[in-house]
Amino acid sequence: MPYFDAASAAPLHPVARQALLAALDEGWADPARLYREGRRARLLLDAAREAAADAVGCRPDELVFTSSGTTAVHAGVAGALSGRRRVGSHLALSAVEHSSVLHAAAAHEAAGGTVTQVPVGRSGAVDPEGYAGALRDGTALACLQSANHEVGTEQPVAEVAALCAEAGVPLLVDAAQSLGWGPVAGGWSLLTASAHKWGGPAGVGLLAVRKGVRFAPQGPAGERESGRAPGFENLPAIVAAAASLRAVRDEAAAEAVRLRAMVDRIRTVVAERVGDVEVVGDPERRLPHLVTFSCLYVDGETLLHELDRHGFSVSSGSSCTSSTLEPSHVLKAMGVLSEGNVRVSLPMGTAEVDVDRFLEVVPGVVAEVRERLGAPVSAPPSPAPARSLVVDALGRRCPIPVIELAKVIGEVPVGATVTVLADDEAARLDIPAWCEMREQEYVGEEPADRGSAYVVRRLS
Repeated sequence: MPYFDAASAAPLHPVARQALLAALDEGWADPARLYREGRRARLLLDAAREAAADAVGCRPDELVFTSSGTTAVHAGVAGALSGRRRVGSHLALSAVEHSSVLHAAAAHEAAGGTVTQVPVGRSGAVDPEGYAGALRDGTALACLQSANHEVGTEQPVAEVAALCAEAGVPLLVDAAQSLGWGPVAGGWSLLTASAHKWGGPAGVGLLAVRKGVRFAPQGPAGERESGRAPGFENLPAIVAAAASLRAVRDEAAAEAVRLRAMVDRIRTVVAERVGDVEVVGDPERRLPHLVTFSCLYVDGETLLHELDRHGFSVSSGSSCTSSTLEPSHVLKAMGVLSEGNVRVSLPMGTAEVDVDRFLEVVPGVVAEVRERLGAPVSAPPSPAPARSLVVDALGRRCPIPVIELAKVIGEVPVGATVTVLADDEAARLDIPAWCEMREQEYVGEEPADRGSAYVVRRLS
């Protein structure tokens, strides 16, 4: 069964498995002790730290191991903000950061700090000058991911880091998605990553803090990992994480070329074979293994279940697959279609035959789901007598409001409007996205007794 969700968790690399088993025999003792077993464990820990630091591009004494990538983010954000509390309490970050960064920002705001989210364009990237505009007197920390976890877009980290340096603001980079493919360029100040994203074991994160960055660890003081990650080190997992990071880096250049060609093919073929689809993310400046596309008139949860039934493991940013009924904050910030969203992230070693079969299956699966939902299968019909329409989609989840809009848009003449009443939050994003894809005019949102009224004017 092809596994196409490496962005969530990459399969355990063979080198990680070998290193983990070996370290279970050799690295079980306390590396802080001076007896023989402790010294052996210390040697393994030091070697793992040197290997990880070399991959990150920092000094070994600048890097600590944490219990997860999320823990690394939370410790990094809290420690940097506390270390620079005399400067101020303002935090700047992009609108498409991982939820771990957003949660850290929310905690900071709840404690009395201020937060500015920098918007992104439709590709998912920030504008460096726009990001610089969010920096001000009192900005204690800036955060920017190296590459987006949902759409693969690479961020201009080097440019933003230079602007942050001019402003005297440290930059924390969440490199969870990209570190396995190469070091992060630019003068970043703090960096975090997570081993299970590159084929290491789960439960190991990295936090690098450059010398000279003011940093005050939060929470009860610890005696290990420079006081920045309290608790006994999971040495076997750390050894496996460092060994697998070195191994995937050795394979990264060749695999990047191979997987990028497969992803290029997915981007092209899906757009050709699946009607009313939007391939999102930057087409060039992106991770080599990840592609996301959204299909109009499709229930994302049903789509994922059907693909799973055909043997493909993929993920989604669609609100239809979320217990919160909220569309992905990434897709929302980009202003792109969220319904029927599929994220394909190929692990290293993916076979071309599996991608070929995926491309054979997807068009039929999408068509089947649309048929079940009664979605339109052809272009809108010719205009009917002049009038405007109101579509009541209250109480109905995505993608039903957009399907109902598509069914009736041809019943009004050019220049007339259709008003969609909907209380599903996804409609706020998906109706404007539908208008852009179908070259209709999105007039705007108006208040309603329940939910909102979304007004669309027919242009063609």
